Amino acid sequence: MVAGESSGDLLASRLLSGLRPRLPHAHLHGIGGMHMAAEGFVSDWPMDKLTVRGLFEVIPRYREIKGIQNALRDQLLAQRPAAFIGIDYPGFNLGLELQLREAGIPTMHFIGPQIWAWRGGRIKKIARAVSHMLVIFPFEEEIYRRAGIPVTYVGHPLAEVIPMVPDQAAARTALGLSQQRRVVGILPGSRISELKYNSASFLGAARLLAQRDPQLQFVVPMAGDKQRACFMQLLQQAGVADLDIQVIDGQSHRVMEASDAVLVASGTASLEVALYKKPMVIAYKMMCASYQIMRHMNYQPWIGLPNILAREFLVPELVQQAATPQALADALWQQMEDPAHLERLRQRFIDMHHSLLRDTANASAQAVCAMLERHAGGTSSGR
Repeated sequence: MVAGESSGDLLASRLLSGLRPRLPHAHLHGIGGMHMAAEGFVSDWPMDKLTVRGLFEVIPRYREIKGIQNALRDQLLAQRPAAFIGIDYPGFNLGLELQLREAGIPTMHFIGPQIWAWRGGRIKKIARAVSHMLVIFPFEEEIYRRAGIPVTYVGHPLAEVIPMVPDQAAARTALGLSQQRRVVGILPGSRISELKYNSASFLGAARLLAQRDPQLQFVVPMAGDKQRACFMQLLQQAGVADLDIQVIDGQSHRVMEASDAVLVASGTASLEVALYKKPMVIAYKMMCASYQIMRHMNYQPWIGLPNILAREFLVPELVQQAATPQALADALWQQMEDPAHLERLRQRFIDMHHSLLRDTANASAQAVCAMLERHAGGTSSGR
């Protein structure tokens, strides 16, 4: 198995929790993070070796990442595992899956690449590379079936992890936040590149929001020590020492649960905020050249997962030059000050939560074991 970033690590851990009881003696290894390790997974390389985002940002790391891919490929071709499962991270995993499947090793891909958003031509490569797809959004099943790719909708693992009714008071107590003052969560991203591009605008927006409500509390979760060190330097440069900003290690879900509203970078975190039923503004910045290429490859007007699932601009999205501190602050403040809008948004997010709720651990593990049986002549013992 290979997961290349923190969101994939968390999602893969749900699959592993269902798979381990079915395959108690299987050796589960490859590349993963701490959540996968907690389920008995062994990483052959540190996951952070793969964590990079953007078409041009990957260039300085390409040789290293390609070297890891080649070394893992050679290892797996020699070992002949019962199956390979790529967890998201399609740029790395699909190329590896293609080579392994051509060598007769069954391949599964958990979390379909966003071919419904951009790079739709990639489905032809998926058909060659993947023996079976596991998808986490209900509308994806028909896309893969039309392309002749075996597919199982397993629900979104986060819909099980996140409570249908968040306990805001308990989350604030755990984080040491006031129950009386409003809280704004700031989530500029888990990658160093995201922090560098997004933090200045997010912190600038925090300053403007605090001018409107000096009692606001701001909370920023950091994914690791490197991210925290990078963000603290950016925080100092932003000149917001007078604001009530708490930077904490991890606990991003608790931050979302404690918040009244959230400034969030586009990605899985935006869906997590929706599952916590919180108003948000989705923003994203990246290297200009990367953005121009990705913009021309985009097939739909939305980038945020809540909007993609809703098929409308349910929450504001501000990208690149549009993601100014003033625009972010104005958009978030407008939501925070409109009780009728907040109630409508909460109900839409409840409906979204129900649509994604399945027993993902068991559904995905069952699909893995079924694939193993098909390819091993009726046994699912695995290796």
